[in-house]
Amino acid sequence: MKDRLRTVIEQALQTCYRQQTLHSGVIPEFTLEVPGNPEHGDFATNAAMLLARAEKKPPRKIAEALVDALGPGDGFWDRVEIAGPGFVNFFLSRRCWYGVLDDVFRGGSEYGRGRFGEGRKVQVEFVSANPTGPLHIGHGRGAAVGDCLCRLLNATGWDVTREFYYNDAGAQITNLALSVQARCRGIEADDPSWPADGYQGDYIRDVASAYLAGEAVVAGDQQVSAAADPDDLEAIRRFAVAYLRREQDQDLAAFDVRFDRYFLESSLYAEGRVEAVVRRLTEQGHTYEADGALWLRTTDFGDDKDRVMRKANGSYTYFVPDVAYHLGKWERGFTRVVNEQGSDHHSTVTRVRAWLQGLEAGIPKGWPDYVLHQMVTVLRGGEEVKISKRAGSYVTLRDLIDEVGRDATRFFFLMRRTDAQLTFDLDLAKEQSSDNPVYYVQYAHARVCSVNRNAAEAGVAVPGLGEVDFDKLLLDEELALARRLARYPETVEGAARSLEPHRVVFYLQELAAQFHSYYNLHRVLGEDLETSRARLYLVNTIRTVLANALTLLGVSAPEQM
Repeated sequence: MKDRLRTVIEQALQTCYRQQTLHSGVIPEFTLEVPGNPEHGDFATNAAMLLARAEKKPPRKIAEALVDALGPGDGFWDRVEIAGPGFVNFFLSRRCWYGVLDDVFRGGSEYGRGRFGEGRKVQVEFVSANPTGPLHIGHGRGAAVGDCLCRLLNATGWDVTREFYYNDAGAQITNLALSVQARCRGIEADDPSWPADGYQGDYIRDVASAYLAGEAVVAGDQQVSAAADPDDLEAIRRFAVAYLRREQDQDLAAFDVRFDRYFLESSLYAEGRVEAVVRRLTEQGHTYEADGALWLRTTDFGDDKDRVMRKANGSYTYFVPDVAYHLGKWERGFTRVVNEQGSDHHSTVTRVRAWLQGLEAGIPKGWPDYVLHQMVTVLRGGEEVKISKRAGSYVTLRDLIDEVGRDATRFFFLMRRTDAQLTFDLDLAKEQSSDNPVYYVQYAHARVCSVNRNAAEAGVAVPGLGEVDFDKLLLDEELALARRLARYPETVEGAARSLEPHRVVFYLQELAAQFHSYYNLHRVLGEDLETSRARLYLVNTIRTVLANALTLLGVSAPEQM
């Protein structure tokens, strides 16, 4: 609707210039907003106010010329008014709003999709968990948010690549290998000889058992066979990483999350890319030595202090491979990158961007984009759930999926802003009532499907395009539902532009609430056949939009509940 109205306004301005009622020839970047007060119309534009300087006229005079050029609107609107200093308010016609139902019918599963991405490449990196244990609930929220971002960007015309970065190098991986080795040797976690920073969950016992049994593990495009030798730490490391990578992949598959590429941190060392970054920064004069360490002057690029690159013991800080990895993204042609990570990576944003500037590789400031999600608290019976029997120290993603299902898990992870902490109430997620937000939305879709079954039994077919008399839709609630459906495409685009998946959840909850209220007060199938057909057409367009939006969230749209 907004796009159509924007085109009409631009054409009216061109008419003004042709008729010389206006003279600047400028088409400003005007806004179209929904007024806070419905008495001010359906949409308002500031076009006349933006043209005041170029036209050297009062905005109201410009607005008058614009309104004259708009003409009667051919049924698009009932009236157009000038308000305040020069706003132009549009009061769209009922028939215009009901035309949206035909747009939904024609669009089907494509309704709401856009093209603002114009086929440009974007890489979205998300989850990127260390392969040292099962995925926890923080990873789960990141998986839901990252996957939904990919779906939103794809739905708005971007060429999306999904990537998972495995931190399969460094101290944490060494601690993993030592922990598995200790289990292989029969050492328990409470033994004094247990590794000081070892992992203690029961899953370590599973990895050790599989290793000693000589299992072969396929993770990604790699197959690793167990050497079954408890003294071969390197073999244990390779096997443990592959084993846990496979387990994480299985958890993500159960969550309906997929990736186009898995990138291993270890490859950055094997290919010499980490050393190349250090050498490049040094050659460009951005480094210095102090206290036996190699430092980078990140303060020259917006950081609050300089950072160590290479420690006195010769090992690199974890930011160095991160920068090498991101340089590789840029060199692969991803001029837009979105990193979805936990809020504990907040300091990463400034540092990685600063280091990338130091490379002088033509990377713009503010690249890449970041979406950081806050922590998740899980409640059962009003009490916080802190540990998993298997992981030992945290609640796993698999725990949630097994207890409340994939749909509820995904929906709950997405129904708050990513920068807000999330309370995941297990009891609520399992409740089959209107208090459960995912049940409430899915039930709206199932209700329409039930109406369709009842209509079929009564011999009333769901009408097709052009087979409905919209004059039969006389209720204010019906008009309000059509208006809500019209706002779905802009909701999708707004969520994609702002990288805010929760906007789709909010929209779904509002649409479901309007539908349930309408359904509870009015019969879809009544005594008057033509009214029944019009209402049947309306509720099926609602069903289409509910299904489309749920698909963007990775949540199913059931036909029966």
